[in-house]
Amino acid sequence: METPAARLRARLTPDRPAIAMSAHNALSARLAAEAGFDAIWGSGFELSAAHAVPDASILSWETHLAAMRAMVEVQSAPVVADIDTGSGNAVNVAYLAPRYAAAGVAAMVMEDKTFPKDSSLRVGGRQELVPVEEFQGKIEAARVAGGPLVIARTEALIAGLGQDEALKRGEAYAEAGADAVLIHSKQKTPDEILAFCRAWPGRVPLVLVPTSYPQLSFKEVAALEKVGLIICGNHAIRAAVAAMRETFARILAEGGIAGVEGRIASVAEIFALQGDGAMREIEKRFLR
Repeated sequence: METPAARLRARLTPDRPAIAMSAHNALSARLAAEAGFDAIWGSGFELSAAHAVPDASILSWETHLAAMRAMVEVQSAPVVADIDTGSGNAVNVAYLAPRYAAAGVAAMVMEDKTFPKDSSLRVGGRQELVPVEEFQGKIEAARVAGGPLVIARTEALIAGLGQDEALKRGEAYAEAGADAVLIHSKQKTPDEILAFCRAWPGRVPLVLVPTSYPQLSFKEVAALEKVGLIICGNHAIRAAVAAMRETFARILAEGGIAGVEGRIASVAEIFALQGDGAMREIEKRFLR
């Protein structure tokens, strides 16, 4: 039987990059798979937001792992887990990797910042990177431990260290065994990302998260023939927040729930997403 890692690896094709949608729980993962996305991004940012805490290594890895396992269990698209810095050094990573593999996770994205992390897109955030050799050790530890695919995320551009440092780190991480390299940027235009992609030697596929530069289309990324995966990094939680705020405000403004009924999912739709039909079949078969 093909493993989740093998299925995802086969989809990291630079001529037609896989598209991953963010999720913060099992329901959002199921909706993303239902919509037709190639993979699920188990977003640390979204999970933190769903718990109403900052994206700053506050939630435990057990909480994150449980969320990833729940996403795997309710749908069939490969889950890419955002493990931030790996909760510490190579020792921590060596313990985490097999546990994520056992949960059915296809890939782990690990970034080269210090622990605890700060959100990459936070204005004025602390963006401190670990030495290249230290992060190479973390990649190697994940591989030896037999975990999922390793996607090494360099924050060199986020930290303002420039293209040369970003390229140097990306190549070093590929040499250490990373299956792909995620290059991140907070610039409002895709210029520095496009420059990086064009300069990338192509040892392994790249991964992009175009949150800050949404004008870059999937078709334009595919034309680069360097990127294997595009991650829609936080759209599930942002869509959910916007929809809930609108609904809640309308109910209070109108003094009742009648006005929103045609704009929200029906109870029957929720039952279907919960797998109610399968449960009813079990009842018919086994309950006396």
